Amino acid sequence: MAEYDFPEDLTAAQLEMHQTRAAYRVLCETLPWSAVPLPGYERPEGHHYPFRREDSPGYTEEQTEQEARLRARMLELSIQIGTHPFWDTLSGPDVVAARSALKHVHDTPADEADAAA
Repeated sequence: MAEYDFPEDLTAAQLEMHQTRAAYRVLCETLPWSAVPLPGYERPEGHHYPFRREDSPGYTEEQTEQEARLRARMLELSIQIGTHPFWDTLSGPDVVAARSALKHVHDTPADEADAAA
């Protein structure tokens, strides 16, 4: 993979993006299946994919605010990363390769070995 001299603010934004996405995933795993209170349901007997959902209490006000804050921050970071002036210094396939390299600039050697497997 080619080496790129990424500006510090760009790599910092990418690192924050990774951290924010990780926090968002963790939050989403704890959220009820519906943002608003809804009754549970079950697929009819004999359906080839049996499935049952319990009632959803909906998100709390705190969960709603946290989800919206993280989602908004990911959007801000994606705009900051995607429109950074650094990309104007590259052309053609180098832009694609550099964008891919940026996503892995914070990988540790163990992370790289896991990704290759």
